[in-house]
Parts: sequence; C-alpha cells; structure tokens
Amino acid sequence: MSAATPFALLSNATGLPWTAVPEWPVEDFVRTTAGELSRGARLCAWFGVPEGRALRLVAVLAFDADNALGVARSEPFVDGYPALTPAHTQAHLFEREVWEQHGVVPAGHPWLKPVRRPNEAGNAPANGEFFRVEGSEIHEVAVGPVHAGIIEPGHFRFQCAGEEVLHLEIALGYQHRGIEEALAVGPHRATMAQMETVAGDTTIAHATAHATVMEALAGTEAPLRAQWLRVIALELERLANHTGDIGALAGDVAFLPTQSACGKIRGDYLNLTALLCGNRFGRGLVRPGGCRHDLEASRAHQLAERLAAALADTEQAVAWFWDAASVRARFENVGVVFPQQAAEIGLVGPAARACGLVRDVRYDHPAGWHRFAQAPVAVWPGGDVFARARIRSLEIQRSGALLREQLALPPDGPTREELPPPAPETLAVALVEGWRGEVCHVALTDAAGRFRRYKIVDPSFHNWTGLALALRGTAISDFPICNKSFNLSYCGFDL
Repeated sequence: MSAATPFALLSNATGLPWTAVPEWPVEDFVRTTAGELSRGARLCAWFGVPEGRALRLVAVLAFDADNALGVARSEPFVDGYPALTPAHTQAHLFEREVWEQHGVVPAGHPWLKPVRRPNEAGNAPANGEFFRVEGSEIHEVAVGPVHAGIIEPGHFRFQCAGEEVLHLEIALGYQHRGIEEALAVGPHRATMAQMETVAGDTTIAHATAHATVMEALAGTEAPLRAQWLRVIALELERLANHTGDIGALAGDVAFLPTQSACGKIRGDYLNLTALLCGNRFGRGLVRPGGCRHDLEASRAHQLAERLAAALADTEQAVAWFWDAASVRARFENVGVVFPQQAAEIGLVGPAARACGLVRDVRYDHPAGWHRFAQAPVAVWPGGDVFARARIRSLEIQRSGALLREQLALPPDGPTREELPPPAPETLAVALVEGWRGEVCHVALTDAAGRFRRYKIVDPSFHNWTGLALALRGTAISDFPICNKSFNLSYCGFDL
C-alpha cells in the first residue's frame, strides 16, 4: 500500500520542495524502487539530475489504486549503479536513456544501447548492434526509416522464419530535436511552442501538462472555466485521433466505406477545435494560468450542434466496420499482448486498456476539470488488434457523451489569471490522459525558479515495446494493422 511507502506522496498536478524528496544511496534507491514496483506501483518517469560531476536519479511512481504519486531521489554518485531493468522490464528504456544522456552505466542491464543518440556523422541514430536470431532458415527484414507515404521515420528490424515474426526490434531517434536540453534554465519564449509540438497530434495534452506543471510550481491552479475549456479541447483531440485511427485500420484491411467516412469525420472534429480556438490542432489555446480563448454561448451552441452531427456520422461509419465479418476476422487474435506482458512493460492508455488493465489518468489521478467530470473507463480484455480498435470506438462514444454533458452546463468565470513566479527548489509533476495514454511532465526548479531539469514522457515511450511484443508469432504481413492499432508517435519518443 502507498500509505506505507518510503516515497514522498503527492497528488497529480502538485509539487513539493526538493528538500522534501527522500534520498538514499543509489543502491538503496534502486532496491526501494524495485520493492514499490513489485507491490504494484507503476513507473511514470526515471531520469537523471546532474549535480556537478555527479548525478542523481529521480523516480516518479504511480500508485493508481490510491490515486497518489510517489517521488524519491538517489544521493549523488559518479560511477554506475545496479540496474533496475532485470527485475522490472518497464525500466529498460528509461535506464538506456539515462546511460545515453549522462554516461552512467546501469550494471546488469540486459541490452544497453542508445535510444536516440546521433551517429558520428550526425545524420542518423547510433542504433548499435541489432539482435539477431541464428539459423539456416531464418531471414531478416529491414523496414524504414524511410516509409511509403507521408509518415515519420523509424526503423523496424524483423527476424523471421518464413512468414512468422520471431522478433521485432524498433530503432527510433531520427526525429531527435533535443527538446529537453533546450528547456534548461527555462521557461523561455519558445517553451510553449516546443510543448505544443512535442507530438503535434497531442498538442492539447502536452500543452495542458506543461501549463499544469507551471501552475503547480506557482502554488495555484487555472480558473475553473479554463479547466473546463481544456477538457473540451482534450476530448475533441481524442475524438479526432481515435476516429482517424479507425479509418486507417479500415484502410489497412481494404474496408473502404469506413476508411473514407472516418477521414472526413476526423476533419470535422479538427474543425471543431478550430471553432474553439482558431487552430485545428489546438495551438495557442492552453497557456500557464488558463486559456487564451473563450467559448461564448453562440459558438458553444454551434459547437454542440456540429458535434452531434459528427458523432452520428461516426456511429454509422463504425457500425459498418463492426458489422463486417471480414474486418473482424482480420483483427481477432492478431497482434496479441497478454495482460501480464502489458503490466510488466508498463503499457499505458488504450493499448493497456485493450489488455484488460484499468489505467486512465482521468480516473486514477484526476486533476483539473476531470475532478468534476469523468468519462467511464473503457476496458476490453483481448489484447489484440480487435481489442485496440474496440477501445477506440468505446472511447469515442464516451468522450462524445462527456462533451455533450459539459457543453450543456458551462461554468462561469475568467479564463486566465496571471501566475506568481515559480517556486525555487521545487519539484512538480503533472499527468494528463492524452488520446494515446499518459502524458507525464516533471519540472525541477533551481534557486532562481528556473528549470534545473524538465522531463517529458510521452505515452509512446512506454508503448513501443508493446508493438514489438505484439508481432511475435504473427505473420509479417500483419505488421501494418498491428502498427496502426497502436499508432504510436515517433517524434513524441524522439524528444
């Protein structure tokens, strides 16, 4: 139980003084973190904070059953430390990232290689050696980083026996923009634009997480009407992307009626976001202290009418989809991730809920307006492509119902307030349930209240390993629908 944890407990969207964060020698820190994970905690973030020539490790854990977060840190150390990964697989990418960024070796890590470090020429990631399966009938298939169509770059290396995929290794880093490094000693004039483009299709979620962290550092929160506007925008973002994903999945199995309809309807949802703030992806809406735009009664009424029409169109397009036996046959028992695997690797968002895991920040760690208005959590037990598509259709229904309810009863009040300066020497954490899953922002300020360290964890960072597991034992021809059923972000991973 979190009540007995040695970690410092805090609620989502709050902070605490840096001196109040418990610290232990790094060996004890790893052992204590492992103990909390074994008792059911979940790793939200694990990162390094330089201190002279030494380094501290910081862990942020989620105690979902108790609606609490836990933070702790190690004492400064110079050499390596005992890896957490052998006991808890969900730490493997975090520890590779810390090694890549700070040069400290997690002793015992089973597959230590770069996450997004550029090669010597500076034109591609230094991926290191790929895992290979030996055998006379084994063949290797390399896909990407350049793909057909308009898509971000990523490399997929398959080890196959005939058509069966034995192992898939995913190498990213081609979109590495150095966002976290650029945030040092911030916030800067460019910080908000960088937050809105961490993952362009998740603008509202990342902007809201950053604004919430800034408000937590200032010891306040946005006005209630601004919190309401953020939820409206966040759920519209969810509707647009889930609808687009269902259309793309339909296209991957050549079911053209739903593909064509959903492509158009996704645009309708994006246009509703533009009606709200003037930008189809929501840029310029969310700011620390509130929102830059309001939704007066006439536009709210127009938004509600157009939302109702878009939801009706979506319901029809999705009904065609699920009524087709050919679609269900292609999706069922394909790309399965089992619940135990999902828990071990730390899946979040729809990918986790499609494995039967009840993980939703809106329910487990509600903050902002979600304290007052929550959509029921959509869970499906199959863990396959069908389940991941089904979760999307359920969330469309529930987000639509939530929006209709909220647009009917808007709160009054201001949309923005000036924030006090960020508190010095303070750690703040914000989780937001983006459409892909948990968005995590952690800010640590220095003595002047500037960013000493800013850590961003996009849901794709947790979930790419899930795609690799989903391909094991499937036909390589199933890769497109497995990939689309996760629809993860390359640039959200390649910070």
